[in-house]
Amino acid sequence: MSLEGLQPLVEGAGVAGSPLVMAGPCSAETEEQTLSTARQLAMGGVKVFRAGIWKPRTKPGGFEGIGKEGLQWLKRVKEETGMLVATEVAMRRHVEEALEAGVDILWIGARTSANPFAVQEIADALKDSGADVAVLVKNPVNPDLELWIGALERLYNAGIRRLGAIHRGFSFYGKSIYRNPPQWHIPIELHRRLPELPIVVDPSHMGGRRELIAPLCQQALDMKFTGLMIESHCTPDEAWSDKNQQVTPESLRIILSSLVLRNAEQDTESLQQLRQQIDRVDTELLDLYNRRMEISREIGKYKKEHSMPVVQESRYDDLIKSRVASAVQMGMSADFMKTVLQAIHEESVRQQIEILNKN
Repeated sequence: MSLEGLQPLVEGAGVAGSPLVMAGPCSAETEEQTLSTARQLAMGGVKVFRAGIWKPRTKPGGFEGIGKEGLQWLKRVKEETGMLVATEVAMRRHVEEALEAGVDILWIGARTSANPFAVQEIADALKDSGADVAVLVKNPVNPDLELWIGALERLYNAGIRRLGAIHRGFSFYGKSIYRNPPQWHIPIELHRRLPELPIVVDPSHMGGRRELIAPLCQQALDMKFTGLMIESHCTPDEAWSDKNQQVTPESLRIILSSLVLRNAEQDTESLQQLRQQIDRVDTELLDLYNRRMEISREIGKYKKEHSMPVVQESRYDDLIKSRVASAVQMGMSADFMKTVLQAIHEESVRQQIEILNKN
């Protein structure tokens, strides 16, 4: 599906060539905390203030947001600072109350975007309201690109044209330096399929720790994503939710001032020559993969003639260990080579099974 006719998320919210920056606390906790943070962010040049009003929690009993009362604090932020304001919505009532309070930007969280019924309810509420509001959709908790695109399509079909995505990383079971590992290939594929769609990166939820925010911001800009959504709190160590991933407005100012904006338009002759070399090597790789699969098919024929199983675990384990060790010596990562070898092995197995099943 093509998202034709999309309009800018925010008019005049940033300097030309610079990323859109949305910043503010994970949660609006008190009027004083909300306004203090907003004032400091406005002094640092931030044009969009974000704050959670309703907070979906994993278990009951935690702080689930201040609720409707906090919307009046966002109104004061707009009036006093001139900033646009943004908050998360998860149901029709949230949409109606946020729009009534004059909220400029709504976002749908990762838990909600994974639920098509909830997204459709929000889309219907927005359609019924007829409001010209910007809406951003965070990626679902799990790495499901089609579910992410489906949520965006529901909003587009409801008439939303100021539409964007937020990449906040994906849940991961195991050890990782990130709270939600980026898996950058997924938002990159989203951009390839929907090139007109703005994508904002959320390094706070992605990293889960303050020290990871700056490098994740730089990575996002290096990949030419549209903007950044960063959690900032006037006293982050006292935050009622997600305190480890929030930075002070002053720290945020330092982070933003240190970011390097790449020149996407610069394309020198030397770079073109290097890209041509990459193209030639890719063609050679395709030829090598094809030759390898031809050998795999011959092996499949041999196994069929001798009633041998397709997969032989000991051979596969030895192959992985030796090839990965060689790749590491050449300066490549073990994870990269394991991924490549696993993909090659799966395709080899598929082709051999086809041979075995032929009459």
